[in-house]
Amino acid sequence: MITEQMHDIWAEVLGLDDFSDDDDFFMLGGHSLLMVRMQALIKQRLDVEVPMDELFERPTVAGVCAYLQSGASL
Repeated sequence: MITEQMHDIWAEVLGLDDFSDDDDFFMLGGHSLLMVRMQALIKQRLDVEVPMDELFERPTVAGVCAYLQSGASL
């Protein structure tokens, strides 16, 4: 469920539909301003704040989901 929600957020932010959970945000055309937008959507839709440094360290859907499942409170 978290993976689907995260994939939807990425699709909206990047304007893409076809990417895998292991594709790098920046290789897909993302940049720091889009990452700020992604951070805001995660907060709005999942009610959890993901620190910006975590998003930079985990620039994949799978990486962000792993962070959320390993300790961030949903």
